[in-house]
Amino acid sequence: MTGLVRSSSDLDSRRKRILFRCWHRGIREMDLVLGQFAEAEIASLSDADLDELERIMAEEDNDLVRWVTGAEETPAHIQGALFTRIAAIRPDFSPVVE
Repeated sequence: MTGLVRSSSDLDSRRKRILFRCWHRGIREMDLVLGQFAEAEIASLSDADLDELERIMAEEDNDLVRWVTGAEETPAHIQGALFTRIAAIRPDFSPVVE
């Protein structure tokens, strides 16, 4: 998956904005992780989950990649059930080689 597949027409404006921001992070690795998570979960997230997701999204992309991949320990203020669900998304980061 390389981009938005889910229609946002049934989402409220906050969820639409978050979904868009998840797919437009700045580095492709986080687009894939957060974008795929948001596509699968955005409609069912509670307001508290959305608050937490926005706090996670405020972190630097390079830090998030290291935490999601386990290259660095996730800081306590990010650890939680939602981050665990996000980190479970495992897109293929391997370069395409023919």
